[in-house]
Amino acid sequence: MSGGDMAKPLLGHQSMEGDPSIKPAAGRTIGVLGSGDFARSLAIRLVCSGFKVVVGSRNPKRKAGLFPSAAEVTFQAEAVKKTDVIFVAVFREHYSTLCDLADLLAGKILVDVSNNSEFNHHKESNAEYLASLFPACTVVKGFNVVSAWTLQSGARDGNKQVLICSNNQEAKRTVAEIAQAMGFTPVDMGCISSACEIENIPLRLLPAWKIPIFLALGLFLCFFTYNLIRQVIHPYIREQKNKLYKIPIEVVNTTLPCVAYVMLSLVYLPGVLAACSQLYYGTKYRRFPDWLDQWLQHRKQIGLLSFFCAALHAVYSLCLPMRRSHRYQLIETAVKQAVEKKMNIWVEEEVWRMEIYISVGIIALGLLSLLAITSLPSIANSLNWREFSFIQSTLGFIALVISTLHTLTYGWSRAFDENQYKFYLPPTYTLTLLVPCTVILAKVIFSLPCIQHRLLRIRRGWEKGRYVKFVLPSTTEEYSSGETSSNV
Repeated sequence: MSGGDMAKPLLGHQSMEGDPSIKPAAGRTIGVLGSGDFARSLAIRLVCSGFKVVVGSRNPKRKAGLFPSAAEVTFQAEAVKKTDVIFVAVFREHYSTLCDLADLLAGKILVDVSNNSEFNHHKESNAEYLASLFPACTVVKGFNVVSAWTLQSGARDGNKQVLICSNNQEAKRTVAEIAQAMGFTPVDMGCISSACEIENIPLRLLPAWKIPIFLALGLFLCFFTYNLIRQVIHPYIREQKNKLYKIPIEVVNTTLPCVAYVMLSLVYLPGVLAACSQLYYGTKYRRFPDWLDQWLQHRKQIGLLSFFCAALHAVYSLCLPMRRSHRYQLIETAVKQAVEKKMNIWVEEEVWRMEIYISVGIIALGLLSLLAITSLPSIANSLNWREFSFIQSTLGFIALVISTLHTLTYGWSRAFDENQYKFYLPPTYTLTLLVPCTVILAKVIFSLPCIQHRLLRIRRGWEKGRYVKFVLPSTTEEYSSGETSSNV
């Protein structure tokens, strides 16, 4: 890297979309070495973006039919001679086959688009290895996080970001111009040492979802086991009744709303804990514990899993009357009524309870659907911050309150019925109320004017116990600090 480049600050993780120094690059000739699926998709996108494409292949006659007619398919040496920017679309183990072209490649820009099959498979990244093989070339890492499907269908149907890194600023700018002309957003990741991190990105499987998924599975297993004991094991031990048929539908359907309800409350609980921390320490500048910081970052995924469980609960509930066991129970109930000569079994309280219970549940599911939809990047980007905050915070809290009403109307007075306690275990819904009610109570307390005003001041930069007291030089050298607060 030149001395001028070394003096410039690294543009780590900085979008280059609005960089005025990036000029349109369409019309120039771009070379592609390789004839695989990615090379073919890359050639298609380059041609559609207005570039002249020269494809280098070891067998051009056989591969020519795989590429668009506007692209020239020739031998690798001929392709290298016709362009200064070359995409190396071959696997790492085949880099050595290009060594015969070292003299022709000297002074050219090589764009490495390769990925590894596993994390940190080699000591050095593919781009660094390519640079070591061709020291006279300028190597740029890029386009490896873009799929072949995204290249063919356009940036609108996939991730628009193209991560770029290199030790040469001019080479990065050239590749950024090409990416922008193709409809992508170039992101400068710094020097070539960042290539290892970029190459690991496509190997990650839902990195932001692991903790929320394990949390949801843990809650599901806990509630499922609890419901299994109450609904299946208890009748078998106490009454010698086989209730195993309830496991696939009824037990699962009793578990899903518990998970959805608790997960929804866990979306807003870290905000309550963060507010308590700020009130306790009297500052917003104190770093949260790592576990709380991670919790705050995973709220979106937790909320979407909550919606997923709630949607499954709605589908399972609609399927309950379709079960054969439900039909048998209806017939059995009708026969008992006929034997006992009961003409009217209408219970006004139960009718109203179920009507309110279902209605409130539908409203809660509708609000959760709205929260899930606005979590999508395409929708969130169309909202300003106030609109997004209103939907996610205000309407989200309302969804939690309505879900609590849904749970309470389901339980009604059964929480005080001793027959509902199996093995002295309370009904499941009473356990689910603990965390949500805590969150709702804390939110109500934070809305009190005295606490809300103090919290608002802290979040605007006010700190407790921060002031400077000036005294005479004879008493102390410059100043001393005290314990009272100011209105800074």
